[in-house]
Amino acid sequence: MTNAEKLTELAKRRGFFFGSSEAYGGVAGFYTFGPEGAALKRNVESSWREQFTTRLGNEEIEAPTIMPEPVFEASGHLDGFDDMLVECAECGESHRADHLIEDNTDIEEAESLPIAEVEELIAEHELECPNCGAPLAGQDVVDFNLMFETSIGPGNGHPGYLRPETAQGIFVEFPRLKEYARNQLPFGITQVGRAYRNEISPRKGIVRTREFTQAELEQFIDPESDEPPLEDVRDVEVVLYPATEQEKESVEYIETTIGDAVDDGIIASDWVAYFLGVAQGWYESVGVDMDRFRFRQHLPGERAHYASDCWDAESELGGDWVEIAGFAYRGDYDLSKHEEYGDDSFTVFQQYDDPKTVERAVVDPDMSALGPEFGGQAMAVAEALQDLADRNPDAFDSDEVTVEVDGDEVTVDTDLANFSVEEQTESGEHITPHVVEPSFGVDRTVYTVIAHAYAKDEVADEARSFLQLDPTIAPTSVGVFPLLSNAEELTEQAHDIVDALRDVGLSVAYDESGNIGRRYRRQDEVGTPFCVTVDYEGLEGDGPDTVTLRERDSTAQLRLPVDVLVEELVAVRSGAKPFDALREDYEAVDSDDA
Repeated sequence: MTNAEKLTELAKRRGFFFGSSEAYGGVAGFYTFGPEGAALKRNVESSWREQFTTRLGNEEIEAPTIMPEPVFEASGHLDGFDDMLVECAECGESHRADHLIEDNTDIEEAESLPIAEVEELIAEHELECPNCGAPLAGQDVVDFNLMFETSIGPGNGHPGYLRPETAQGIFVEFPRLKEYARNQLPFGITQVGRAYRNEISPRKGIVRTREFTQAELEQFIDPESDEPPLEDVRDVEVVLYPATEQEKESVEYIETTIGDAVDDGIIASDWVAYFLGVAQGWYESVGVDMDRFRFRQHLPGERAHYASDCWDAESELGGDWVEIAGFAYRGDYDLSKHEEYGDDSFTVFQQYDDPKTVERAVVDPDMSALGPEFGGQAMAVAEALQDLADRNPDAFDSDEVTVEVDGDEVTVDTDLANFSVEEQTESGEHITPHVVEPSFGVDRTVYTVIAHAYAKDEVADEARSFLQLDPTIAPTSVGVFPLLSNAEELTEQAHDIVDALRDVGLSVAYDESGNIGRRYRRQDEVGTPFCVTVDYEGLEGDGPDTVTLRERDSTAQLRLPVDVLVEELVAVRSGAKPFDALREDYEAVDSDDA
């Protein structure tokens, strides 16, 4: 059994995640997070919020997951949010063509290749249908849009789509969000929520699904003046895999610091570099193995339609590198598109420190003449004349000027335009902010954390598998056991301890089933960092009542007084006090049931 298979079996058996609707045969690409998985996922999300919302001084919103069609017309998702599909002529099964190439050849990033080249590679490598084994050579590879379509309202209603990313919910609300930010750049808006993509071939458990959770930050900046606090992350060490290195035959990583990567031009955007540095620290804090982690730059052919540059955070899972976050410089693409399609302003008025006197080309068209000549188009003609004056004032030097209105060219006598150049005093200007976006896949991060935490060892000559989860994100903080389930004095004390621990916000599992060693193993498998056992030895002495406290990774056990247990557990769980410090203060317990 491979590690991936062992993790899948563990996830299902211990309640981390499992296929949804299995009573009805299940549907590929949809998963349910069980009690342990949902708790772990919530803790990862809370940790992300603390870092990217609270510590960075940003605000969070929650937008609908269904949005009307015009939103996605403006964003470009209706035309450009596609994957490459190839259909088997024998069994009719659809497959993602670039994944077939990556799985069966040495080519790593087939997504960046044009369709014609993908078709050639399928034929060259004689790739077959994974479902029935029929050859796929000669089958057309086509673009398949990943959007889930729905209808809003009764009857035919209005066409809408389930959002493929949480970002658009932030962008469409920008006109109101900028007011909350008092029109002061830079500012950031975060959102954690569900997104939907109609994947051609979901695979690898919760790594590629049709419904998933994203955690995204949209940082709105003035590209001319706003700089990130790069000094905060300048010395953060990172492993980079830039596009230039990916074009070479052998894999060569660049091990450097964020500061040096910017100084050397490896990362072009200071803002992207800053968020890479912040993300590196956050991933390490939640338990991602930094020896199995890298930042890879997108090749030109695989960048999203909105991104001028993009880097992925990738984790190694079962020998494959999997994207778990993307960091894109989106420029002004999104806000400019919504300005063009929407009915509101997606710009910010930036006040000058001191008013400026500037020369402006203006037109004051004679509407009494334009009205009879152009009828209902007269106002559009006037607006087109002003646009032309802004772009090319020299065009008004001739006797006539030509402008475009509704796709048609219209010629106007220059005298009717009343063109002039005037001095005007301006207190500021409207700018379209640029956007820098760190976008995190929560489900993939959860899977990475589980996979990287999975460990094996031997305890008392017995094989043990366990999850070395960081105590701050482990789904259960403490396991509490009475040594014997039929001893009332032990169970009463255990229940009192459970109540006290829950009162301070710790997640507690109470277990009195089976021998104590088996109870430890159950908690080890779900990553519970500490276990408390109530036994007769702790209740029968002359001094205060005591219990044993067991640490998961070392299996070391200490005897602690009950009256300090809660305080000490809160300290070690939060990281304020290392477990080794407890060893100096309390008696060690030797036990064969570790």
